[in-house]
Amino acid sequence: MTIYLGCIADDFTGATDLGSFLVTQGFRTIQLNGVPKQEPDLSEIEAVVIALKTRTIAPKVAVKQSLAALEKLKSWDCQQYYFKYCSTFDSTDNGNIGPVIDALLDLLGEVFTIACPALPVNGRTVYQGHLFVNGVLLSESGMQDHPLTPMTDPNLVRVLGRQVRSGVGLVPLETVEAGVHAIRNAFQVMVITGVRYAIVDALTDRHLKDIGTAVKTLKLITGGSGLSINLRNNFDIPDAHKKSADHLPKLPGNVAMLSGSCSTMTREQVARAKDKYPSFYLDPSHLIENPQFIDKAIQWALEKVTQDSVLIYSTSAPEKVKTIQDQLGLEKAGELVESSLKKIAKALAAAGVRKFVIAGGETSGSIVKALNVTVMRIGPEIAPGVPWTVSQGQEPLALALKSGNFGSPDFFEQALELIK
Repeated sequence: MTIYLGCIADDFTGATDLGSFLVTQGFRTIQLNGVPKQEPDLSEIEAVVIALKTRTIAPKVAVKQSLAALEKLKSWDCQQYYFKYCSTFDSTDNGNIGPVIDALLDLLGEVFTIACPALPVNGRTVYQGHLFVNGVLLSESGMQDHPLTPMTDPNLVRVLGRQVRSGVGLVPLETVEAGVHAIRNAFQVMVITGVRYAIVDALTDRHLKDIGTAVKTLKLITGGSGLSINLRNNFDIPDAHKKSADHLPKLPGNVAMLSGSCSTMTREQVARAKDKYPSFYLDPSHLIENPQFIDKAIQWALEKVTQDSVLIYSTSAPEKVKTIQDQLGLEKAGELVESSLKKIAKALAAAGVRKFVIAGGETSGSIVKALNVTVMRIGPEIAPGVPWTVSQGQEPLALALKSGNFGSPDFFEQALELIK
């Protein structure tokens, strides 16, 4: 089987986000959580997504891990490479998006690529180089208060320019509106004039489809998952493969829903789900005061999950999160929640629970690693960018990994209905 797309994602939910879009197009897709130490079975696979946890680590470490992922993908002779980051361009002035792009271009011997995080289906659009979230500038969308990557500048030309070695250009909306030929011409002009990176405007899926066609000859592309929506047409893939792309085996039992995200949408989703399913609030302040509180949560979860699907959440309002961060420090506050949810997930899996919905990128990465999940087949879409997946191995797990602001208010209900 030919590997058409070799993808690197900077977090675990971002990887399944991209994988979901690829499967929807008909790519037979697997996600590898980290660079594999053993060769995975690629006999029926057309797209590979290597999920890293590099979004908020030191830039030098992020670059090193990303290059290792690219080396592995190159060993499979992928036809094109894709660096996927969040549609809100989560990064600081030090990186990690720019330094990783620089390093990937260097390793591939390429001189140009694009950066397009637009994802209109989830309200992310780029206009005149500025990123909007549901019609509001990124810097006014709530992302300016992100605890790890506060996005206070919506101008992506400036943001990326502060992270990379050379100039950043813009392919404006009027050029994108003119279609594929005009977009390609803009790329060629930038290459000739020594511009190494282009932010590309996009307001609609039609724009993304034309951009996707225009990047056919680029060895490396970078962006959010929306950039992928028309890539299948760039490759000679048999149509017969498309029909079976999202098929997954059914697994028995109830679902454990674990939420560590405190994003606006996840708070709404949790508020709705806790009125419908047995729920347990993993209060961070209680975890600080009483180390045995986690044991209480585990005991509750093990008892309730035999009767119904359950929700365990640390999701809190921003003021509560800030209080905990002020008390413990930013890094320790995050570690407290992640380690607690990991313990719960491991206890549930050891007791035979086989289906998990996990909300939050950092939370998802931690839990997937704790459960020793290394290979996941991407399956049907629950919401744009959020699929069900099934891990490979003797005891497969069904996993839905959700980025914080993805999905509708009834996301948890949709996920459980699809996995029946």
